Amino acid sequence: MELQGSHVLNAPPEQIWEMLMDTDVLARIVPGISRLEKTGENEYKAVADIKMGPVSGSFSGGLTLSDIRENEGYVIHVKQSSKIGNADATIRIDLAPVGQAQTQLTFDGGAKLSGLLARTGNRVLSGVANTLTKQFFENFEKELQTTKQT
Repeated sequence: MELQGSHVLNAPPEQIWEMLMDTDVLARIVPGISRLEKTGENEYKAVADIKMGPVSGSFSGGLTLSDIRENEGYVIHVKQSSKIGNADATIRIDLAPVGQAQTQLTFDGGAKLSGLLARTGNRVLSGVANTLTKQFFENFEKELQTTKQT
């Protein structure tokens, strides 16, 4: 399954970067994440509860950051498992300044699914991926507004 998209956020790349590197912020803005804890240098344990069409499940596993380019982006590798199947995703995140105080966040990657997840069908899963992406950026915008108010 392909995962691609971009969105312009109303903050400079340095602020977006800081938020993307903060586990507490990520736990609040990534849809479905119920727990995210650092386990090592650029390694995390993640627990997510996600509903995908008629299928829902609790996923747990690891998340690793690589190719880290401060204020510019990184590659995220997520390996999650659940009773309904497994997901293995690699996504490149890039930040680019837009004007004085905006940042375009672009992501590009893919996920390999197995088990019931894989049998659910690409049409349902791509719709779920689009919904989760939209929620992520909405949550990011809300977090930025909260940050500006404090």
